[in-house]
Amino acid sequence: MVGAGSPEFSVDASGLSVAVVAARWHEAFMDGLLDGATRALGEAGVNDPTVVRVPGSFELPVAVAHLARTHDAVVALGVVIKGGTPHFHFVADAVSQQLARIAVDSGKPVGFGLLTCDNEAQARDRSGLSGSHESKGYEAAQAAIATAVALRDLP
Repeated sequence: MVGAGSPEFSVDASGLSVAVVAARWHEAFMDGLLDGATRALGEAGVNDPTVVRVPGSFELPVAVAHLARTHDAVVALGVVIKGGTPHFHFVADAVSQQLARIAVDSGKPVGFGLLTCDNEAQARDRSGLSGSHESKGYEAAQAAIATAVALRDLP
């Protein structure tokens, strides 16, 4: 089962400055991801995250890099669904690599909420919509703030 073994988080992230960058492509799935991320942040005490919408997943890294300068953590949310051309692979790979680079270069956690799916059914199942088995937006936000709290507590 996908998601089996996921860690349980319970952190107090109040006082952290957190941003969420969400793509607009695949609007229904994005709504589920964004709802999950903001719910996770609220449960952890982050009640007013900065939310920025960008056109698509390819635009996530530039906005995340900008926000990593002024926030303790950033959550990146997007959906890329495989089609009949190699476009899927180029976008998924480029965005994934750049988000990891931004996290390391900035020293700020970047929650990885980029769904890379073979079809819409997989995206629905991971987007946190009613009937979904997983909420990757929720999980990405939890990971980002848990890491930010861990970093905050380091000497």
